[in-house]
Amino acid sequence: MRRYRAAWALPIAAPPIKNASVTLDRGRIVSIGQVPSNTSTASKDYIDLGSAVVLPGLVNAHTHLEFSFLGGRIAPTESMPEWVDEVLSSKLGTDIEKRNAIESSIVELRRHGTALVGDISNTLATVEPLKRAPLSAVVFHELLGFNSSDPDAQARSAVEATDLSSEVEGVRVSVAAHAPYSVSPTLFEALRRELSAKCPMAPITVHLAESAEELVFLDDGGGPWRQLLERRGAWNPSWEPPRCSPAEFLKRVGWHDPSVIVVHGVHLSVEDLLGLSESGVTLVTCPRSNVWTGAGPPPIKRFIESGISLAVGTDSLASAPDLNLFAELARLREISPDVPASSLLMSATIGGARALRWEDEFGTIEPGKSADLITVALPETVRDVEEYLVCGVGASDITWLEDVS
Repeated sequence: MRRYRAAWALPIAAPPIKNASVTLDRGRIVSIGQVPSNTSTASKDYIDLGSAVVLPGLVNAHTHLEFSFLGGRIAPTESMPEWVDEVLSSKLGTDIEKRNAIESSIVELRRHGTALVGDISNTLATVEPLKRAPLSAVVFHELLGFNSSDPDAQARSAVEATDLSSEVEGVRVSVAAHAPYSVSPTLFEALRRELSAKCPMAPITVHLAESAEELVFLDDGGGPWRQLLERRGAWNPSWEPPRCSPAEFLKRVGWHDPSVIVVHGVHLSVEDLLGLSESGVTLVTCPRSNVWTGAGPPPIKRFIESGISLAVGTDSLASAPDLNLFAELARLREISPDVPASSLLMSATIGGARALRWEDEFGTIEPGKSADLITVALPETVRDVEEYLVCGVGASDITWLEDVS
């Protein structure tokens, strides 16, 4: 059993604790509280962390680790369809280069304080490296198919290839649909039926309302997304535009319940957000990626005011300079100076853990949960520790508590 003393602890489930005590035993949290006032600073009962804050390992709820080899290759663009076209045209590199890039990104995630990651994979190439890594993950096997010849068979094959109810070496596998402009309504519905039959509460995810062009496409079937599908030979001439909002589209295809994670949501209306919130959907925001891809900054205050469950992700190295979730929090703070720091920190911890269905282990400091905790070094002058944490933290200031002895 090891007992730590720190200037602060941030349980997330409760207000910050000054002069904090955290006790761990065999990989589990035993207790969290305040060091008794009569305890000597030289007490051998504690490992003294000094001017630092202890908090849960972060939850990076949306990445594309398979795109790691594209880091530095895709320039920022002014429109999302243009960025996607660049990515589709740049899928070069050997298998060894891609594997090395994935493994380097996993190391980077851990260096920046990530304990749990939600990763989108088209090939499931990230599953084995993540199993070997000292962090946990939900890998979503992503389907595309706007012109699928047999959506039922495609959905059945994808679900049968994953064991939705088990965990192997800290990794769980589920499925995803890419987006309303790249997956047909019939494939969305087929995937929902298969999931409902096999594991109805497994988390599933979809990119939604990331770009203004998506709203145009759903309304009248035209615009850059249709042009991209036609250029790529993926257009379905029998498809009819639903003439509705992205959130209404999800509702129509049966993706409107607490198992669903929607990513980005930059162009969701207030009405859409309220509907998604009422259905229990979680929204993952990736603010730096949104600017990089030309989607625009996310309306964080609108997200918070709608009451929707909020999580945070870095997205991929094809649309962000690094995988530092603290840098995402700093961008969120720039975008939304009036949003409480505590709300932003919740989105990077328990918000993501709940979305990935792993809140029993991650996201808060509570007895019985995983001892995957981090410490962040603090200047002696810090008085508002929550505000400090959402203004940018680098890897050099982050230490895993298990590494302190």
